[in-house]
Amino acid sequence: MYAVVNIAGQQFKVSKDQQIFVHRLESKEGDKVQFDEVLLVDDNGKISVGAPAVEGAQVSAKVLEHLKGDKVIVFKKKRRKGYQTRNGHRQQFTKIAIEGISLGKAGKAAAKKEESKPEPKAKAEAAKEVKPAAKATKAAAPAKPEPKAKAEAAPVKKEATKAAKAEEPTSKTEKKDAPKGDQSAQ
Repeated sequence: MYAVVNIAGQQFKVSKDQQIFVHRLESKEGDKVQFDEVLLVDDNGKISVGAPAVEGAQVSAKVLEHLKGDKVIVFKKKRRKGYQTRNGHRQQFTKIAIEGISLGKAGKAAAKKEESKPEPKAKAEAAKEVKPAAKATKAAAPAKPEPKAKAEAAPVKKEATKAAKAEEPTSKTEKKDAPKGDQSAQ
């Protein structure tokens, strides 16, 4: 049995008797803590997924100790500017031991609802019956006459543009043939 739980803004996959490091918690060493924001619970193959949390599910843990993580060096430098700075940081953690995962009454009821759902095969057969009906409605729709009308109108436009282009070269040749000193032709 395992659960995915949100602890101090991070998600952890936890199981019973597991020890994990989380961001520092406010509780003292030796205290017991409860985490109510359980996102997923797997109970021997029966998976309960929350939206966003599984109702009634809880993870109980015991705070073992507070400690600091490894030092992280932050070094900044801008070349050719004479700037460099060095800084260090040690993150504070809390070591906790998971004591148990409980589904609660609502979690058990959700697991029973999942068992009573129809099998995936029945859903697939129902989907197959719906798809041919949708295809039949598409096939029964009449063809659109609009593309034919556009195709007929296109040659008319081309003929008009060809006539306009035929007129332009003659006027250009006249301009080229006219003497340079004659301003009236231009």
